[in-house]
Amino acid sequence: MQNTEYRIQSLERQRGASKHRRFHRTGRGLLQALLAMVIVGAGIAGAVIFIKLKRPPQRKEQAAQAPLVEVMQLQSKDIPMVVQGYGTVSPKVQVDIIPEVAGKVVSIHPELIVGGLIRANQKILQIDPRDYELAVRQAEAAVADARVKLETEQAEAEVARTEWSQLHPDTEPTSPLVLREPQIRKAKAMLDSSEAQLATAMLRLDRTSLSLPFDALITTENVDLGQYVVMGQSLARAYGTGSVEIEVPLKDSELAWFDVFENSIFSDGDPNSAEGTPAEVIADFAGAEHTWKGHVVRTVGQVDRTSRMISVVVEVPEPFDALNGRPPLLPGVFAEVLIQGNTLRNAVAVPRDAIREGNQIWLVNGNRLGIRPLKIVRVDKSFAYVASDVLDKANVVISSLDAVIDGMEVRTEADVTPRGEQAGGDGDNPDKPEEN
Repeated sequence: MQNTEYRIQSLERQRGASKHRRFHRTGRGLLQALLAMVIVGAGIAGAVIFIKLKRPPQRKEQAAQAPLVEVMQLQSKDIPMVVQGYGTVSPKVQVDIIPEVAGKVVSIHPELIVGGLIRANQKILQIDPRDYELAVRQAEAAVADARVKLETEQAEAEVARTEWSQLHPDTEPTSPLVLREPQIRKAKAMLDSSEAQLATAMLRLDRTSLSLPFDALITTENVDLGQYVVMGQSLARAYGTGSVEIEVPLKDSELAWFDVFENSIFSDGDPNSAEGTPAEVIADFAGAEHTWKGHVVRTVGQVDRTSRMISVVVEVPEPFDALNGRPPLLPGVFAEVLIQGNTLRNAVAVPRDAIREGNQIWLVNGNRLGIRPLKIVRVDKSFAYVASDVLDKANVVISSLDAVIDGMEVRTEADVTPRGEQAGGDGDNPDKPEEN
């Protein structure tokens, strides 16, 4: 009984403690929620007050500025014209090595291979000469026999004249047969024929040895030692290394800038009196850019019917000379050619970017822009050339503008850098390539 009462009292104490804890937690939660509501309300009230007290931004009118342009100062001077073109290098002299006699090849030059270089007058190959040596000996014997017959006839003619003089003094024979004149003429003819046959035999013997009168580089080869060759058979092909040529097609208007016809067949002068207009050949070869000196020697003599262009031929002498490690200028290389033309006096070079609508420029005088037409003499890929000293020291606009009105106000850099000295070609060098 006592145990039961003790249990009941214990349960009542536990219930009381639990109610006390629940009440404590509920009060603390209500306090936290109330504090949060106060903080949020204060923030909202502050934001409302800040918005109401904020002043609206004031509008400020900005003054319109004139457009900023980039200018370049032009310079009048004498400008040498450079005519630019392109072409492929080809050999000036190219031959097929063909025997003029038949026979077996008994020796070959060790450089008779593709890419081999054989010097002038060196023996390229030798055909078996024994048959031709025997022919020479036979011809020599025939000459000796004919000479003996002629001497015999002449001696008999002397004897006949002596006999006639003894029998018929102070008279001349009535027939040429008496003095054996026909026989002598026949003997002379036989001797001439024998000597001609000997010369032919010696010539054929000489032709068993093949050579060229110039330094030659072998491009193709089709002969071996011991091979029997015949007349007219192509054994190899070679070209001379003394000079190469480049055929450069140009517009007919470009021919006015250099003396292309001065040393040609179309002039009255001696074609060999001068080398012609100087030219510079530029080619990328062996991993670097190299230059060679040349000159214009002639034109091809006709206008291309398709392109309406005329080609000039530029010759480069000694293309195989190695200067400062420069490689040889080989046939087949595509090269750029710069022909030194005439000089344009008192001219101004206007950058191509400054040309507007084909023949106009924008000049800046003070802070005003003016539109001025040009009379362009020549145009290349970088500049348009104007023969006028009026534009000297003028400032030309080289930048772009969306809308342009004559007399409009513009802004420029404080200091205009003179760049007129860059004119005359491509970029900084007046001798650089030009566009045709």
